Amino acid sequence: MTDAQSPQKRKHIILTSHPNATGEKVHPIRWGASDPLERGPIIGSVRSRNHRNVIGTMGGAYSVYRALAVASGVLDPNHKADFTNTAPVVEFGPYPSWSDPDKIVSLDPLGAIAPNIFSSQFPKDDYDIGPTIAVTKAHIQIPELKDEIAKGRLKVDGTLLKADGNLRVTKAAIDPVWYLPGIAKRLNVDEWELRRILFQQTGGMFPELVTRQDLHVFLPPIGGTTVYIVGDIGAIADPTKPLALRVHDECNGSDVFGSDICTCRPYLVHGIEVCIQAAQAGGTGIIVYCRKEGRALGEVTKFLVYNARKRQEGGDRADAYFLRTECVAGVQDMRFQELMPDVLHWLGITKIDQLVSMSNLKYNAITHSGIEVVERIPIPPELVPADAQVEIEAKKSAGYYSDTGGLSEEDLAKIKGRDYS
Repeated sequence: MTDAQSPQKRKHIILTSHPNATGEKVHPIRWGASDPLERGPIIGSVRSRNHRNVIGTMGGAYSVYRALAVASGVLDPNHKADFTNTAPVVEFGPYPSWSDPDKIVSLDPLGAIAPNIFSSQFPKDDYDIGPTIAVTKAHIQIPELKDEIAKGRLKVDGTLLKADGNLRVTKAAIDPVWYLPGIAKRLNVDEWELRRILFQQTGGMFPELVTRQDLHVFLPPIGGTTVYIVGDIGAIADPTKPLALRVHDECNGSDVFGSDICTCRPYLVHGIEVCIQAAQAGGTGIIVYCRKEGRALGEVTKFLVYNARKRQEGGDRADAYFLRTECVAGVQDMRFQELMPDVLHWLGITKIDQLVSMSNLKYNAITHSGIEVVERIPIPPELVPADAQVEIEAKKSAGYYSDTGGLSEEDLAKIKGRDYS
């Protein structure tokens, strides 16, 4: 058989912009229903083309790589995952927030247990239902933790924090699942307008957004969220136990490579330190790590802004920090923190004793969603890199929380005078 005659080459294209030709109706998703079987599964696999009840496909940003693997012949397009022994190593919920359609709109609260809870009603031979959340345990090692141990800021307990700096955590990976009516309500926009603009601004990638108003769930091809939990899982939803939290938006240059133009890695490490202390006090510490590089403007835009800041007249200045971003991107920030508290509600959080964040946007989003914040913890001044002082001053001027004063004119002048050619 020649390539042209192979089944792969002869397959016709099945359009998804209208209901399937058999007339079979997809299983509805009743978002917010307390009974999982009434709520229904998220069926996003392209292998379940006759049963798909969402727009988009499983895998988030990695769905495109799956397509490349199929196109290059290294992946069988009909491969069905074997989920034996992949269930979460610990159980979360269910919490009241899971059945509140206003509390969670950007992830599937049943995403970690979907293959199990729907297996009886939706046989795997006919339905390909996969998880959108995975939960496991691990040890992580942050070099700075050894320094904190040596300085006496952290104490080795042998269970959570080991003498070699290894930290025991539970971690969860979460792919985005958007309930479009809820997303529209959260952002205070009309759902049809949201669908239309999503369709247009993705170059018409998802025609179902405007042709299939019977489909209310969208699996966007964007990065997801990772949650790192230190301490007692059972204490998370207990408001009498101490809970520390840092919501950290991805910054590859600083988080991984230690770039000193921002405070991201130092603040992340400080957040981990506070989380360890809360866990050792009988509570829980949580790091929520969101894939929103460069305030969700992207790394290319981020580096362009760096150049513009350093080359502008007068050098890098706090008063022009956000303006330079707007000049390149047209907007200061596209992270939409309004959606961020969903992961906190999935975890069952109702009270945060220590929020390790200066961001007014994150604080407002969390408190407006009904979660109490007792204390806000800014980054200690001694942890701010010299080149990041401009960022801190700009953020304080923009309304970020701080319990310290600003830099002197002399200090700012020294920073402006640095050579970045």
